[in-house]
Amino acid sequence: MAGMEWTLEIVLVVLLGATLYQAMKLERALGVLKRDRASLESLVVHFNTSTRQAENGIERLRTAADGAGRLIESQLMKSVSLKDDLAFLTERGDRLADRLDILVRTARPMAQERPGNAPEGHAPSGANQVERNLLQALRMAR
Repeated sequence: MAGMEWTLEIVLVVLLGATLYQAMKLERALGVLKRDRASLESLVVHFNTSTRQAENGIERLRTAADGAGRLIESQLMKSVSLKDDLAFLTERGDRLADRLDILVRTARPMAQERPGNAPEGHAPSGANQVERNLLQALRMAR
């Protein structure tokens, strides 16, 4: 049996050597993992910081966009109001132009029929400012 004991002890020594070899390999792998773990933790911290900064940036952009939207809406309301005012003034100007055109057409024959008309370019001596303006408008219309 002594040979068998020696064989078993040799097998046991070989197995212990293989276990020691595997343990050393595992220890090196764990060392690399520990170093990578510190690097991974640093990466996670930087990632969290970047994520918070991005969230803050998005919030600032959202606030700026809301402010710009309100400003645009305000300007749009003002422009609609100005457009309405301009349309009203244009309509009123058209009505005044039509009335002036009617008055000019009515006054033209009366100015030509008036006895003692002043020469072209001169207002009658007793004419007031309104008559002078009307005569000037008539001359420009010819």
